[in-house]
Amino acid sequence: MEQYDFTLRFSLAQNAAEPEEFVAALLAEGCTDALIGLGIPGRIALNFTREAPSADEAILSALGDVQRAVPHARLVEATPDLVGLTDIANLLGFSRQYMRKLAVKKGTGFPPPVHDGKPAIWHLSTVLSWLAESGSRDLDATLLDVARVNMQCNLVKDSASLDRRLSNRLKGLLL
Repeated sequence: MEQYDFTLRFSLAQNAAEPEEFVAALLAEGCTDALIGLGIPGRIALNFTREAPSADEAILSALGDVQRAVPHARLVEATPDLVGLTDIANLLGFSRQYMRKLAVKKGTGFPPPVHDGKPAIWHLSTVLSWLAESGSRDLDATLLDVARVNMQCNLVKDSASLDRRLSNRLKGLLL
């Protein structure tokens, strides 16, 4: 079994009880491997270090535990997923300058950002996959697995708000 580190952030219904009241229910449902954060009104965050056979199992079981304990909680974000160059550098122990050099150097094949602004933002799993394929560095395989699953969680969560008719037309144009 491997240990997987990830954070799940949830929003609570406006008429929900105080977040402090959910702590006992979360612990009873198996979230004893999480630090529970209650700092933002109407939100609850759980920073997990979960042992499981795979990142899929670790994150999906944690999501299930939270849903059973707090049924009206809605996932806001699974992290790490969306990151800037500084975040990537910190996670990998690189300098930000080194990450910037990789990102802007022509011909490296560095993945394009999902948001090209100030700051630019990438899905961590695409950057880690690119680094693994380039063979330039040894990477923590568990981090890549967690980033991959978190990206899927966030994409599925966000896809729930899509207009299906428009989405199908866009797929025909973009894919």
